[in-house]
Amino acid sequence: MMAAEREGRFRGVGGLPVMEIVLIVLAAILAARAPGFLTRDNLLNVLRSVSMQGIVAFGMTMVIIAGEIDLSVGSAVAFAGCLCAWLTGYLNATAHVPMSAALPIAVVTSVAAGAAVGAVTGFLRVRYRVPTFIATLAWLTILKGGAELITNGFPLTPFPDWFNVLGGGYLLGVPVPALVFAAVFVAMHVVMTRTVFGRAIYAVGGNLEAARLSGVRVDWVRIRVLALVGALAAFSGIMQASQIMSGSATTGQGSELDVISAVIIGGTSLLGGAGTIRGTLVGIIFLGVLVNGMTLMNTSEYWQHVVRGALILTAVLINLAPSKGRG
Repeated sequence: MMAAEREGRFRGVGGLPVMEIVLIVLAAILAARAPGFLTRDNLLNVLRSVSMQGIVAFGMTMVIIAGEIDLSVGSAVAFAGCLCAWLTGYLNATAHVPMSAALPIAVVTSVAAGAAVGAVTGFLRVRYRVPTFIATLAWLTILKGGAELITNGFPLTPFPDWFNVLGGGYLLGVPVPALVFAAVFVAMHVVMTRTVFGRAIYAVGGNLEAARLSGVRVDWVRIRVLALVGALAAFSGIMQASQIMSGSATTGQGSELDVISAVIIGGTSLLGGAGTIRGTLVGIIFLGVLVNGMTLMNTSEYWQHVVRGALILTAVLINLAPSKGRG
């Protein structure tokens, strides 16, 4: 794997990746056409709106670079939020555990459950050669049904008022989700660019047999990246439950498509072995800015879907063109 491919395959004007240029152009157009787009409140709103999906997208980037995929993250978001809400209520109301202890226990358990689901997917992949596309498609349905069983179709609202800080609070005028989003970005960027584990992920996705012959523990890498995206999806679900102050089975519905779109728009190859966390950051912000701008311009929801899909396809083709040109 060439360093240029790891750090960003698609360079444009002045060394900037193509999608960063596209994002700047899009922002300039919206600044001129969308009322209030450049206001501080609106930009913070964009950051808040992309934060929770962005956290999952960073984990998905690692999974796709490793040559795998996870279609269950949307259902994992809903399941974790519902599990956290149910467990909080059960521990506090039935087991008489103080809320100050019940909620942290519920959060840790829910994140661990997300990681466990990902680890099981990885185990099925490495032990029984079940493609992750199939395994996670099954988990998508299982977790969706699990969330509905936990809530019985009704939102659960056991959370104390202070819990809203995680998903809806501010720190120094910045939304807390945006700060968490930034922290996860930095952590994942460091992992992928400065650690042996990050290099192993690129190696596994780039050339599986060469990685194995080089001593990379291929099976362990696969299990770890799938467990990590499961944990991040669960944490995102808890943040969303905090934002709406309830566990709802409809939370995160269909978000796996947005997450994967952001990763691909950011330049990560679906074939594995190439992509960056920075690229995914650009991809998720691109989608957030696009949706926000169209909303500000009062674009019909139906047209929003059409324009969004067309621009996503265009962005992907722009990213693929240089790669194809190299043969």
